[in-house]
Amino acid sequence: MSTAHTALIVPPRLGEPLRVVPVEGPDSLKDLLGGDFESVARGDWHLYLNAEGTTGDLPANLRAAQLMHDCGLDLAGAARGPAVILGRDAKGKDTNIPEHLLRRAEELFGTPQAA
Repeated sequence: MSTAHTALIVPPRLGEPLRVVPVEGPDSLKDLLGGDFESVARGDWHLYLNAEGTTGDLPANLRAAQLMHDCGLDLAGAARGPAVILGRDAKGKDTNIPEHLLRRAEELFGTPQAA
């Protein structure tokens, strides 16, 4: 049985608010990202992006790139389409988004909306 974890959704369009939503497994991620996905894991978080973001000509996600830059990851234009950010435990499993990332997103872009 799968457990839902709280994720931060960063839409690529600047007019769309960031959202905090429950995510439960790979199918949930595929729905949110609009297809197959790839991930980057660092420290206590996972970043998920559409695997065809660049080849599918998805819109650049400047907010996700900025937030990840603040976390030490330079996406150099690779953040395209929606981004889903979850937490990561010591075994590499998804968990709730870390509070420090939620706080930083709020400082940069305003309070995310709850689902």
